[in-house]
Amino acid sequence: MYDIAIIGGGIVGLSTAMLVGKCYPDASILVLEKEGSWAHHQTGNNSGVIHSGIYYKPGSFKAKFCREGQRSMVAFCQEHGINYEVCGKVIVATEPEELPMLENIYQRGLENCIEVTKLSGEEVKEIEPHVSCLAGIRVYSTGIVDYKQVCQKYVELVRAQGGVLHLNTKVEKILETSAGQVLETSKGTFATRFTINCAGLHSDRVAKLGNVNPQAKIVPFRGEYYELKPEKRYLVKHLIYPVPNPNFPFLGVHFTRMIDGGIHAGPNAVLSLKREGYTKTDFDLGDFLEVMTYPGFWKLAAKHAGAGIEEIIRSFSKAAFVRSLQRLIPEVEADDLIPTHAGVRAQALRNNGKLVDDFLIVESSNAMHVCNAPSPAATSSLEIGKEIATRLQVRQNWRGSINV
Repeated sequence: MYDIAIIGGGIVGLSTAMLVGKCYPDASILVLEKEGSWAHHQTGNNSGVIHSGIYYKPGSFKAKFCREGQRSMVAFCQEHGINYEVCGKVIVATEPEELPMLENIYQRGLENCIEVTKLSGEEVKEIEPHVSCLAGIRVYSTGIVDYKQVCQKYVELVRAQGGVLHLNTKVEKILETSAGQVLETSKGTFATRFTINCAGLHSDRVAKLGNVNPQAKIVPFRGEYYELKPEKRYLVKHLIYPVPNPNFPFLGVHFTRMIDGGIHAGPNAVLSLKREGYTKTDFDLGDFLEVMTYPGFWKLAAKHAGAGIEEIIRSFSKAAFVRSLQRLIPEVEADDLIPTHAGVRAQALRNNGKLVDDFLIVESSNAMHVCNAPSPAATSSLEIGKEIATRLQVRQNWRGSINV
């Protein structure tokens, strides 16, 4: 029997395994991942940004964990020789009506104790010569990294601590026992005193396997990207973001420098017709019907109908996508862009149509379920792992006979 079993081998599951193992070196830890590689879904398909935490509500887990996570992620990369860069970003207003919203973001940055500077349009051009805007904000702590490399180091450290990790092992049933839980998987049965669910896109389903109400349903949104041709990469020096629409839960299409030297443009955010649907043609009838019969989805769709239609148009029209990018950099043309891989965001949505806007951890007698951990979860992964390890300090049922 294991003391702790972690379901999910993305960046949150792996960081949790590493930090719980570090805090409790005598505990036996198991990690189960249904795919054949680590960081296969959200982690392996994200934009690689080390976020600052400027957008998030002061006092929220996202604000706290992201701000502290930026520092701990940079320190982790320095300690383990992982390539990263704190290149900073600019958030720019291109229309007069965006100026008050830009000011709000600046004030929120100050509230979240983030180093930010106001910029005039001319000052933005000194940093990003090809950007056209009225004003901007410079955020110094934003960085870039390859989170797959980070996850590989997490795996190495978990193994070095004595943790057991299994790929190609899908959890199919969770049974309660007097000593904890039994996890029935595609590769056999595992007994554990305590379970931590970090299943990402399937976190709500895993919670239900354990007879726990996840308090929301995961609705998958596909983020579609283009990449600038190599000869056009000179157009972007740092990271360039628009002022986000406060009535829509995404940040808008932006330019992101990648740690490998590429420049990604996007994402366009559209409903995915499959939980793991990375292309427009990916479709799963069960996943589709689950969303279509969920009252919360229709309430969300009604509230954001206009913005949602714009996202759909951009998904099928490269010209519309290019026009969005030209608001930031007018020189960008359609021929400068080539399609690149998409990602899928696991966004928790409540029955009342409200998106869960913070990290959500649901606890039960023998388990913790991380039921909402989209961006900035990668940036915050070390802090989420610390939070779970801290919560385990007040739990006794996973300890068994070990002395920790």
